[in-house]
Amino acid sequence: MNDPSPASSNAAHQEHAVLELEHFLPYRLSILSNRISQTISGLYGQRFGLAVTEWRIMAVLGRYPELSAGEVAERTAMDKVAVSRALARLLERGLVQRDTHGDDRRRSVLELSPVGYTVYDEVAPMALECERRLLAGLDENERAQLDALIIKLAAGVGNIQEK
Repeated sequence: MNDPSPASSNAAHQEHAVLELEHFLPYRLSILSNRISQTISGLYGQRFGLAVTEWRIMAVLGRYPELSAGEVAERTAMDKVAVSRALARLLERGLVQRDTHGDDRRRSVLELSPVGYTVYDEVAPMALECERRLLAGLDENERAQLDALIIKLAAGVGNIQEK
């Protein structure tokens, strides 16, 4: 018969691996990223009615016009379905336009519309100012270290998978 007392419950838990989520790096990075994204998206979301996924697509297209939807998904590291849904909303609102590639009529390319560039030209400086404020507590050396560590961690992501 199973004993539901706290002592037997603790013993059962001791048989399992312990994952302290609050100290687990992927979780901590995700929480930090979500908090930063939510804070920034609060600024442009209310003013321009954009979701985080929509702004990320606009940011990529603002820098790299004439990408396919697949290339946008690659550059944003977002799921193709999420990109497709966000693109549909952006196209419907007239912030992004779709055209065929000059050399390959079968290839569809995306770029910001004139209205999309107007929004981009307002949101991009806001996002950069948020980044500046976030990093203000770090000195130049710490910012360089953070950047180097992020690059190093990103390069090591492939090592996570079991071989």
